[in-house]
Amino acid sequence: MKSQEKVFSRKSAPERSARMVETIYGCKWSLTVYQLLANGINRPGEMVRSVEGLSTKVLNECLRKNIQFGILERQTFNEIPPRVEYHVTEFGGKFLRIIDALEALQDEIDDDE
Repeated sequence: MKSQEKVFSRKSAPERSARMVETIYGCKWSLTVYQLLANGINRPGEMVRSVEGLSTKVLNECLRKNIQFGILERQTFNEIPPRVEYHVTEFGGKFLRIIDALEALQDEIDDDE
């Protein structure tokens, strides 16, 4: 009997996107930042004032990670005093749909328990 030729190779997780999801979920404030942005709160000072327990240092680190991944963009205005706003990029919108799908999946799991 002839053995079947192997057609498939071992599948591994997509390296960059898996790391991105892991990093975002690892940052306990990223999901809160997305919620703030969805509600029109896009300035860092207002974000810190809107969320109990969120410090400027932690927020800046979270925002920096999201910018590096291309999920958020930073817009600086040439004004005095300086003004900075953050917005979700086109890629970020796609990424947030994945996050929403993961949350829906978790809700379904929770309902089954």
